[in-house]
Amino acid sequence: MKKTKFASISEYLKSLINISNDCDAESTIQNISQNIEFKGVNVWILVFAIFLASIGLNVNSTAVIIGAMLVSPLMGPIMGCGLAIGISDLKMLKKSLKNLFVMTIISLLVSTLYFTLTPLSDAQSELLARTRPTLFDVMIASFGGFAGIVASSRKKEMTTVVSGVAIATALMPPLCTAGFGLGTGQINYFFGAFYLFFINSFFIALATFLIVKYLDFPELVYVDEKRRKNVRRSIAIFSIIVITPSIFMAINVVQETAINSYSRKYISDIEQSELFPDVQIIKNSLDFKTHKMEIAFVGKQLTDEQTQFLHKHLIDCGLDNFTLSIKQAGSPTFDLNKQSQIIQDLLDKKDSEIEKSDSIIVDLKEQIAELQTQSKTNMSKFAKELTILQPNIEKFSIGENDQYNLQQDSVVNMPIITLYWKSRPDHASQEQIESWIRIRLENPSIIIENK
Repeated sequence: MKKTKFASISEYLKSLINISNDCDAESTIQNISQNIEFKGVNVWILVFAIFLASIGLNVNSTAVIIGAMLVSPLMGPIMGCGLAIGISDLKMLKKSLKNLFVMTIISLLVSTLYFTLTPLSDAQSELLARTRPTLFDVMIASFGGFAGIVASSRKKEMTTVVSGVAIATALMPPLCTAGFGLGTGQINYFFGAFYLFFINSFFIALATFLIVKYLDFPELVYVDEKRRKNVRRSIAIFSIIVITPSIFMAINVVQETAINSYSRKYISDIEQSELFPDVQIIKNSLDFKTHKMEIAFVGKQLTDEQTQFLHKHLIDCGLDNFTLSIKQAGSPTFDLNKQSQIIQDLLDKKDSEIEKSDSIIVDLKEQIAELQTQSKTNMSKFAKELTILQPNIEKFSIGENDQYNLQQDSVVNMPIITLYWKSRPDHASQEQIESWIRIRLENPSIIIENK
């Protein structure tokens, strides 16, 4: 009885996680092969998508960036590389790599052109987020690639999943950020962003390859056994060439992510330590090339005990490969002239911002004055028209009335007009003039009182 129950649970779990039943290898290969194509319409779609993504990054609009990622055709050749390696199709691999290379060059040219011409040259948060890959980017690309190929391999393609993968894996924004680096002459942005694009592309292709092998897609059949071996050998050599630097890149990303985490803990420990009551950290930075950490303090001069703790705690936090540089006001390593220059630059920037704000305020005041003049002119016309239509009205006043909604616990500010009559007209005449006022002032909700 126990065996039967265990067997049924085992069968249920297998069926629950099984992805082979609904797999359609033939249609998947055909669909991915079609998506590899890059000519005609796809070229223009890519160009438009690059412009969209560049504008979105430039104005910091997440919605525009997402829209650009949805229409981008970049995913096709990347999945094509993984599929080609999985089914030993050298022709498909060459085609995928060629189209991916052309797409990348076009993307860089278009984004560079945009960022060269645009007057908005500041790096927004959406741009800066694509300049330094992290371990999370590797994980997103990997799991996104798995989701993409699993969804694409179904008999009924799950388009919503594929669209979600296009957004999550974010292939286009790094390319546009690389174009920003080229267009603005900031080469460090170019290398960081292009590195992120390469990592995303590689791990999507790797995930595709692994799922294709797991689902046992049929390999391409060659009539000539010698040719089949040559193709396999060529693909294996190419895969090793691509994978080797990617592994080192991934290890580097993991190490940098871990070091950044250790660094944050180190700084947090210092800030929370009772050993540093009279000092405050104003700046800290890590240099991965020179393995140097720099910390700037303000406050009382550090004691020998505090300095020893700072150096020793580097080892405790896993930063033993880094040397520590301490800067503090009054110490020889603290450049007062440089700090004075920084403060002066900040003050100059503040003055510039104040001047800009003053200019905006002057413009707004002019606009308000113009609107007030226009309002008086319109009201004068309204008064003349009202006198012609109803000479029996002696005068009128315009004000505002606060209406309190006790049910919704809200207050609505409503305009109100009070008409002062020489002698009150009949009800029909009164309704007629009220209707005219609401239409003339284009406000059906206006309150009208008659006195």
